[in-house]
Amino acid sequence: MRSIWTAAVGALVLAVAGCSGVPQGAAPSPAPSSATTSAGAESASPSGSSGDDVRMSDNVRHVANVPLEAPFDGPDAWGTDLAFQGDYAYVGNYQGFTVFDISDPTDPATVSRVVCPGPQNDVSVHGDLLFLSVDEPRDGPGCDSKAGEAWEGIRIFDISDKKRPKYVTSVATACGSHTHTMVPGDEDTLYIYVSSPGPFGETPTCKPPHNIISIVEVPLKEPEKAKVVAEPVVFERPQADGDLAGCHDITAYPEKKLAAAACFGDGVLLDISDPLQPKVLQQLTDKENFEIWHSATFNNDATKIVFSDEMGGGGAATCDSNTPRTKGANAIYDLKDNRLTLRGYFKMPREQEPNENCVAHNGSLIPVKGKDVMVQAWYQGGVSIWDFTDSSAPREIGYFERGPIQASQGPVIGGSWSAYYYNGYIYSSDITRGLDVLEIDDPLTNPAKKVKMDVFNVQTQMSYGQ
Repeated sequence: MRSIWTAAVGALVLAVAGCSGVPQGAAPSPAPSSATTSAGAESASPSGSSGDDVRMSDNVRHVANVPLEAPFDGPDAWGTDLAFQGDYAYVGNYQGFTVFDISDPTDPATVSRVVCPGPQNDVSVHGDLLFLSVDEPRDGPGCDSKAGEAWEGIRIFDISDKKRPKYVTSVATACGSHTHTMVPGDEDTLYIYVSSPGPFGETPTCKPPHNIISIVEVPLKEPEKAKVVAEPVVFERPQADGDLAGCHDITAYPEKKLAAAACFGDGVLLDISDPLQPKVLQQLTDKENFEIWHSATFNNDATKIVFSDEMGGGGAATCDSNTPRTKGANAIYDLKDNRLTLRGYFKMPREQEPNENCVAHNGSLIPVKGKDVMVQAWYQGGVSIWDFTDSSAPREIGYFERGPIQASQGPVIGGSWSAYYYNGYIYSSDITRGLDVLEIDDPLTNPAKKVKMDVFNVQTQMSYGQ
């Protein structure tokens, strides 16, 4: 992951790139290898057992914590994004991914861990397939690859056997895959919108210019034949950020035939009626308050979009008194007739220490019909639950956070990378402390407990309560 962390943690990224190996029990092969898979039965720790200074609002309960375990317990094994399917949660890690059984959310159990290094390994699932984003040049596409200049992009796994996921194939994409978004085609086809930053000099995998996204076509009956089928330009004018082009994250709302792209210096509203030819409806800039347009979330009715600003790239302390409330925050736009109008900003209100990296990061809606409520990760700022039903007057209604990570050698990157609501519980992937499970008991959010989902990939929104 080179786009937002380079300045802050460049040495760590290089260290991650070097941590890979041939799968256990397999002979070295020039072909892409299957990943090392380890099954386990580790159970969750009770709330607060790690000794952290855990704090939360009265309406939030810390249900469980599953610490990072070997082989994902080293300094380079950062926990990243989450996806859900039935009774399973899939958690990305710079070193691979973990499958959890969450049939009992109060006691998540590890089903398997797959070692497949490649930052940042953001994850999504569709049927028996799992997809990982790799945004770092490697010497090959397989899980036994090392840092190099030959490949970066999307890896595909077969997860029909949760205890032993199998590597299927990889697809190289321009400038790699920082994140990705699934968009359904026909019943036999899935499209993946690949977001990535660039260009980076004349590196073989990321040549200029880079004003595109990559679209990967996945034949669901023959996923090994996945390939890039389009590289559309998704901007109507040059991007506002003069250093980075491309997009950081795209959220699709296929039912509404819309997508919202967060593209470093710009926010872009797209018509995806034709998934292979997304059309720009509006391109936004906010030079006064937004530094890195990071991600986007529609409300259920698609009458609003929340864009987040990852000021400082996730490595900076932007939740202190020295940073304005409109920076490193969320911007709330009303959406009408395919046009966006800025209505307000939201930043979690609890001031953090100068050594705590804190900024708006990944979150999801809490499915309350007729209301707009969201849960969101803020790195060491923890998890914030907030109501933006009134676009111009958003408010926090609950939170969970730990105290600063103590380190002898200065500030440490950590905290909640992603926090999502799924079937009655909030799941938070903490960079260094593993998987947290939270429960909110509040009159505003309790109706969400009646909403049951079979699958949940945050970047591909589905309506609820219809």
